[in-house]
Amino acid sequence: MATRRTVLRASLVTAGAGAFTGAALTPLLARPDAEAATVAPAGAAALAVEKFKLAMPIPPVLTPYSTADGVDRYLMTMKPARKEIVPGFQTDVLTYNGSFPGPTIRARSGRTVEVLQVNNLDMPTSVHLHGASVAPENDGSPMETIEPGDVRSYTYPNKQPHASLWYHDHAHHMESEHVYRGLAGSYLITDAVEQGLSLPSGAYDVPIAIRDAGFDDTGQLVYKMNDFDGRDTLLANGKAYPYFQVAARKYRFRLLDSSNLRSFTLRLADGSELIQIGSDGGLLPKPFRTDSVELSPGERADIVIDFSRYPVGTKIVLENTNLGGGPVEKFGQVLRFDVVRTAADTSQVPSVLRTLPALPTPTAERSVVMRMDESDNPNAPGYLNDKVYDPERIDAFIRHGASEVWTITNVNTFLPHNFHMHLVQFRVIERNGKAPGPAESGLKDTVWLMPGDTVKVQATFDTYRGTYLYHCHLIDHSAMGMMAQFKVT
Repeated sequence: MATRRTVLRASLVTAGAGAFTGAALTPLLARPDAEAATVAPAGAAALAVEKFKLAMPIPPVLTPYSTADGVDRYLMTMKPARKEIVPGFQTDVLTYNGSFPGPTIRARSGRTVEVLQVNNLDMPTSVHLHGASVAPENDGSPMETIEPGDVRSYTYPNKQPHASLWYHDHAHHMESEHVYRGLAGSYLITDAVEQGLSLPSGAYDVPIAIRDAGFDDTGQLVYKMNDFDGRDTLLANGKAYPYFQVAARKYRFRLLDSSNLRSFTLRLADGSELIQIGSDGGLLPKPFRTDSVELSPGERADIVIDFSRYPVGTKIVLENTNLGGGPVEKFGQVLRFDVVRTAADTSQVPSVLRTLPALPTPTAERSVVMRMDESDNPNAPGYLNDKVYDPERIDAFIRHGASEVWTITNVNTFLPHNFHMHLVQFRVIERNGKAPGPAESGLKDTVWLMPGDTVKVQATFDTYRGTYLYHCHLIDHSAMGMMAQFKVT
């Protein structure tokens, strides 16, 4: 049986710099009878999963219970539920409002949102709005939890520009399992800049959360810390290998990698064009045309696919070419788009999407070294600058208003990491000594580092004062201690 080390070694090969394009997958992934394929997981997850059997749902958009005084107020209840994730089985999950993944909140820049979170689970939780600029008491600290039976109100001023954010549990040592079992959802901020464009909207603006999971032979989720090998079924919006019916027109898809550990390289099976228009912190300065999009856990990418190039009746698979050492039958296909009708389309993707201000002169520089034990010990600790997370320790003091350059290095030989910073969106200014590519030209809050990578980012801390986190967003790694705190004073 493959060890974690051998799987990671294989992952480096498949994710290497252009060495694997995914073209070799096309005969399998685009074959006419692809809907009949099944996946028979190995090991503990002995469940055979029939592909393209279930329709991919769009998570419900939450309606505020009050809009008085210019504040949109929402109620969410964390509770267990049972869902059909793999065909023919009911799986126990953790949910917000009974939805897996959680419901979507659509907010507007400059308009405050309050979310009353009710914890009807039997363990503490903490809700973090990933990518948001919020006061520390509303950031979802790992140690400021909602106890079972309690409630807590989170206030989100939404003073930042448009962005595709997401919310998830952050209770320390529990966040990994809670997110794995379902405590995550999308939070989409819009503004006048975004609204002034003619991008696909309404029913043609679709959030898709992509992740992996492992199941036993009764269809129940199997959770084990740092279990990269055992999570061998891919989900899109909470369904295993679903299909999604589309019209022959342009769609905007807000892709989120909500996995604990798995990264993806996504492409259409025929290698046709994707237009990436956004990343973590909203729209890119300008769109770029590509045949693939890379996502690590916690990262987002907005893409436009024009299905008008396909005749009605076409079935086209969204495939993943970053197999992580696993077989193509399990990890090579994510979902299938079925073109079922024609539709009018007045949307367009303009050549300029937004203007980002010039970066200020840096006022300070810092370095962060990411490292984990690379043995097969599933409980190996994670380190930032050779320290394990301590909620009583402040690792960096930052002057309010400062604009700092942080140099982040992954010194591991086999293990990938990524870096997420709370409170701020940053700009990637350098990757391995070179300018970043177009996918990293916008605002980011999470950045991917393969073994040996060094990335420089610049962030400006001119909003809230207080204590916030930075950590690896391979969320099992942060649960294992790969997390630290900064304080803006």
